[in-house]
Amino acid sequence: MATSALAIATAKPLIHRFSNSKYTSSPSFSCFCSSSLRVPPPNEAKLSLKSKSAAKQCVVNVGVGLLAASILSFSPLEADATRIEYFATVGEPQCELNYARSGLGYCDVIVGSGVEAPRGELVNIHYTARFADGVIFDSSYKRARPLTMRIGLGKVIKGLDQGILGGEGVPPMFVGGKRKLQIPPNLAYGPEPAGCFSGDCNIPANATLLYDINFVGIYSGNAK
Repeated sequence: MATSALAIATAKPLIHRFSNSKYTSSPSFSCFCSSSLRVPPPNEAKLSLKSKSAAKQCVVNVGVGLLAASILSFSPLEADATRIEYFATVGEPQCELNYARSGLGYCDVIVGSGVEAPRGELVNIHYTARFADGVIFDSSYKRARPLTMRIGLGKVIKGLDQGILGGEGVPPMFVGGKRKLQIPPNLAYGPEPAGCFSGDCNIPANATLLYDINFVGIYSGNAK
């Protein structure tokens, strides 16, 4: 009497095809299985059982592959999120600068509703820094985390201390606020170039710097 069995005619490895393009077709997964009706000889009985296990494994591999494809299809948008926020500061509303006696220019795009910047404490800020011609030379957004710094104690350039903490006619920033600063050379790095490495300097001498400041919050690790 004839009996049926699943025989693996071809057991090819799982094939993954990934495109280099970000939004082209999804990865494809292939598994080649075939079945036929025949009476296995006695010495092939164990082989048939193994073939059944191989077929089940093939189906499992396809399922795992489809799951991986669904995950990959969402990753490009998540990867771009930081970059979008990084360049978003270019499109922020402009505001008319006020000038302190020190020469610092400042104006608030958004006045925060939280607590004001505390002297000597660590605070978290996001920032984008530009030269006077608008060229970006640094930004915390591209590092995907805010900068933690201590204000009011000379740990940063004078223009940032005054522009965030306030003083000499400049109001303090509040948590949640966004402020634009125009920092003259005497409140920045002065007549010396800065950010130098192996003879190359990121900031030239006597540079006027433009900062977009986003006061994220007070650092939670401050001593109580």
